[in-house]
Amino acid sequence: MKNIRQTAILSFIILTFCLAGFKVSGQSKKQTPFNIITYNIRMNTPDDGDNAWPMRKEKVAGLLKFHKADIFNVQEALPEQMDDLTAMFPDFDHVGVGRDDGKRAGEHMAIFYSKRRFSKIDDGMFWLSETPDKPGMGWDAACNRTCTWIKLKDNITGRKFFVLDTHLDHRGNKAREEGAKLIINRISEINNENLPLILTGDFNLVKDSSPIQSILKVLDDARDKSVTTPYGPEGTSGGFAVKAKSRTIDFIFVNKKVTVLRHGVLSDSFNMFHPSDHLPVLAEIQLN
Repeated sequence: MKNIRQTAILSFIILTFCLAGFKVSGQSKKQTPFNIITYNIRMNTPDDGDNAWPMRKEKVAGLLKFHKADIFNVQEALPEQMDDLTAMFPDFDHVGVGRDDGKRAGEHMAIFYSKRRFSKIDDGMFWLSETPDKPGMGWDAACNRTCTWIKLKDNITGRKFFVLDTHLDHRGNKAREEGAKLIINRISEINNENLPLILTGDFNLVKDSSPIQSILKVLDDARDKSVTTPYGPEGTSGGFAVKAKSRTIDFIFVNKKVTVLRHGVLSDSFNMFHPSDHLPVLAEIQLN
């Protein structure tokens, strides 16, 4: 009888520990964070000489891999650069089309994501113009400008969320103002379930500008929301050469359903030159 009682107690203890382990495991899965990086990789042009894309593409890829990007969003990626990134990241899939024809021509605002970690549910893009559903230049813009979006499922946590990537015009004030408004409106349309959402890009604007302030009425700057002290310099756009100061025009924005565990501006350099004329911005994200 005594042995039976001892066996029963031992079995109960083992079962309790097992259930506790399952509970902890389940909780940790729900809280598994991931890294997202936004990166203006600079278009491929021979005018850059020693800093032209063929000489630095491996450095760009190496940076993204070293900092363990689970999602990386790029701006200024021309078709041949898209081909290179696709080849260098075989475990990633991507969305995003050329801004000039909605296919391959011109700059891509592309979202690359780990195929192992995430599954695509839906995606789309729109032009920042008066006719957002077809190729075209908007307002006083110097170039066609677009915004790419994707709805993903996290294969670890099961959570669904949105990621958007854009590049506002470098000249047109009205184009930047109206482009920001259009992005905000489209966010409310596509995210009607109020899921976690991340908006990234090169906005060609500093934080106190009117368009960025309009974005900050509905989203938060990930830098401001970082649980840990933000890492790296504040400036993101100072050219290839390492400089002491530069403007902050590249951002990661998040809604209230996202916790930012870490935020950093990555100033990696090689022989005093960065892999691009912009610095990439990283956020470690946890979906609430």
